[in-house]
Amino acid sequence: MAEHRRPRPEEAAAWESLVATARRTVTDGLVVGTSGNVSVRLDDVVLVTPTGVPYDRLGPGDVTGVDLDGNQVIGTLRPTSELPMHLTVYRATGAGAVVHTHAVHATAVSTLVPELPAIHYMTGALGGPVRVAPYATYGTQELADHILTALQDRTACLLRNHGTLAYAPTLDRAFTDTAQLEWMCRLWLTAASVPGHTPSLLTLDQVREAGDKLRGYGQGTA
Repeated sequence: MAEHRRPRPEEAAAWESLVATARRTVTDGLVVGTSGNVSVRLDDVVLVTPTGVPYDRLGPGDVTGVDLDGNQVIGTLRPTSELPMHLTVYRATGAGAVVHTHAVHATAVSTLVPELPAIHYMTGALGGPVRVAPYATYGTQELADHILTALQDRTACLLRNHGTLAYAPTLDRAFTDTAQLEWMCRLWLTAASVPGHTPSLLTLDQVREAGDKLRGYGQGTA
């Protein structure tokens, strides 16, 4: 087995944040057990949750890192089986972090429609109506390619009969967008379930306007 190097201080710190985020996907009900996965990029290294290890058992000595070609460079635990989707997103975008979950409401929506209807203005924060990537076996490059197509001009997508994927410059933002997507899916399912009523939806212009305004949301710097 090839010898892997020890994590650098900044990688160890990023790993701590990654594990905390992975644990939060469980406590917030976005995944069950070891399903889903989280990654963060530091230059040419991607830190990623290992396959089949409960997140509450991960510690500082379990740092798992690969290069952008998928070669393991840090740690001895095998990376997530969904590594192709993470690396494909990193190679094609400026992502700093990727969060993949099996969130129940989002997964339910993925089985019903080709894209999540624009039920709320936070659709604009994800670049527009969230598309559903066609089904493919988990862990395959085929699935990763479907995801990349669904992400065109978007920062999140649904995976048919599977779950969600969101990417962002930071881990906190990727997690927040994932949680927001699950909330919007729950909202649409709730509204659509009322007999005799059809949910009102936003126009594309309204979504774009909200997206533009959301880019300046928060404290920022004056």
